[in-house]
Amino acid sequence: MTRVRGGPVLDLPSIASPQLWAISVAVLLGLLIADFAITHRPHDVGMREAVGWSLFYLALPAVFGVLLWQVYGQRPAVEFFTGYVVEKSLSVDNLFVFMLLLAAFAVPPRLAQRVLLYGIAGALVLRAVFIAAGAVVLRSGTWAFLLFGAVLLATAVKVFREALRHEQYRVDIDDMRSVRLMRRLMPVTGGYHGGRLTVVERGRRALTPLALVVVAVFMTDLVFAVDSVPAVYGVTEDPYLVFATNAFALLGLRALYFVLHNVLDRLRHLNYGLAVILAFIGVKLVLHWAHGVWPGVPDIPTDASLAVIGLTLATVTATSLYADRRERVRA
Repeated sequence: MTRVRGGPVLDLPSIASPQLWAISVAVLLGLLIADFAITHRPHDVGMREAVGWSLFYLALPAVFGVLLWQVYGQRPAVEFFTGYVVEKSLSVDNLFVFMLLLAAFAVPPRLAQRVLLYGIAGALVLRAVFIAAGAVVLRSGTWAFLLFGAVLLATAVKVFREALRHEQYRVDIDDMRSVRLMRRLMPVTGGYHGGRLTVVERGRRALTPLALVVVAVFMTDLVFAVDSVPAVYGVTEDPYLVFATNAFALLGLRALYFVLHNVLDRLRHLNYGLAVILAFIGVKLVLHWAHGVWPGVPDIPTDASLAVIGLTLATVTATSLYADRRERVRA
């Protein structure tokens, strides 16, 4: 940390060299291209296929974390695993909203994976922008930790209140600004045309409903990025590790959607857990800022963060399954 006239400024040390960034982006693009090639012919995704791809995308971050441990040591690896768990847990909540969007747009099941893939590709670009912006803000001074902490605490309160009121997230297509804007810019066809985003109809280029739902998924992730990026910065200050956790979590989102499609509604206590995790990381960021100003203030270590997050997720999963089973028995 250095000091300038405006106050303490973070140096944000990173394990990544330009070569490591280049290799990581190349691998990411290769995985996306492979996904697009696999989904070139739309088809219904069976449970066996979804589970296989989910295991593959769970194995990738596990191998990556082990390599980090071997090459760069324990601390970057633990920070990566902790950030990945945070991002993955937040992404499960994203899946529920994506499920509602696909239902609201009446997306045919065989096109669902193509919609998710388009949305994930756009989300990766969006997250990269947010992560770069977050790094710039953090470099401007340690006050950014206080700002990020306040954002996460406010979000935690909002999520907890919604959970207490048992509010259901609703999707109204006509109220979505992005959809209204797209309809004003170009005409929209009455039905889907396979995996195509645009078609020529009556001599004019027109959007298909697939294009509208892709934009809706993309804009929805924009809202989630406001919470998830500061949350991972609460675990690690390395922009490369923040990007890696987001990339691995988003890459596995498509397959995980089809695995959890029929059980998402059973995770009824998930929002309570997410509220606890967001509040915990918010407090961690505030304490981290205070520790830099007053060294006597305790700073929560990453190992303890991983334990708290893991215990919270395990608890809400167990209580959700117990409550669901109890309700089924009563019924």
